[in-house]
Amino acid sequence: MNHRVKYTVVAASACLAVLLFVGTLLGGSASPEDAYRHLGVYAEVLSRIKSDYVEEPDLKSVTLGAVNGLLESVDPFASFLNAEQYKRHLKAKDTQKGSVGLVLSKRFGYVGVVDAIKDSPADKAGLTTGDMLETIQGVSTRDMPLAYAEMLLRGEPGTSVEVTVLRLRRGAEAQKVTLTRAPIAYPKVAARMLPGQIGHIEVPSMESGKAKEVADAVATLQKQGAAKLVLDLRRAADGNPREGLAVADLFLDKGLMSYLQGQKYARQNFEAQPGNTIYRDPLVVITNRGTANGAEIAAAALLDNKRAEVVGERTYGDAAVRRAITLEDGSAVILSVAKYHSPSGKAIQDT
Repeated sequence: MNHRVKYTVVAASACLAVLLFVGTLLGGSASPEDAYRHLGVYAEVLSRIKSDYVEEPDLKSVTLGAVNGLLESVDPFASFLNAEQYKRHLKAKDTQKGSVGLVLSKRFGYVGVVDAIKDSPADKAGLTTGDMLETIQGVSTRDMPLAYAEMLLRGEPGTSVEVTVLRLRRGAEAQKVTLTRAPIAYPKVAARMLPGQIGHIEVPSMESGKAKEVADAVATLQKQGAAKLVLDLRRAADGNPREGLAVADLFLDKGLMSYLQGQKYARQNFEAQPGNTIYRDPLVVITNRGTANGAEIAAAALLDNKRAEVVGERTYGDAAVRRAITLEDGSAVILSVAKYHSPSGKAIQDT
């Protein structure tokens, strides 16, 4: 190899080594020797691509693909941002107030839709769970860091962003959709009576304050004669885990609701508090593929404690604490450092 190629291989290997060691430290399943052995395989494959591939490869793209493939294989919500991207990411979080209302993860190397927040620009445009974004503003999302994709979709309210959407379940061709960014307002919890003295509570997200809204809805339905409740968590993809725990606590007298644990994160148990219980009668929980994060934690807590029947579809799989780990050159790896588990011990993000 010439000097330029050697430098690229060394730089790529160094970058991958950092990520491998991060995985070793967080996962605890591999030794440093294992990391070096896998790194040697990567370096040799990269060398063979350079020397034997049918045409001159773009080693920068090869390396970026390897890094993002590594992250996606262990955490579909992880991102690697170079120094410039990370600076823009931090700035955008503080200054950009508009969004299209999409909750995202990585799927098959591309950016996939967990769900669109109800009544958001993306929801009104028909985007839903399982859709994939092929491009954002004309840039392919293949190997695009998830945090960077989220940044591209944010901006000033009233500005527009063009995405190319592939709807796999519908078998249609990719479509270009223009979305106008707007401030995202989460819908309130909705309550209604169904025949048979059944109360129906729809929880659209697990944003702060939703547990109180659920409690108010329960009280209202009981006054209207509800003897049984349906807690509808379909499409509740956004929000925070602690709010999901607070919702579950409304229906549980006792028991472990969830626990949080990671390689460098001591186990933290979340127990139901009897004083928070407001409803002890029959309960059914409905989920679908768009149920994620705090809503998944609530469903798992109620299921494992045999407090409710859970019906519907498998949930998405997203309940973790994520942190940005900065590297020496100013770049950063954003990944899960601890995962929420169901009372029976299943990591919700993996199950």
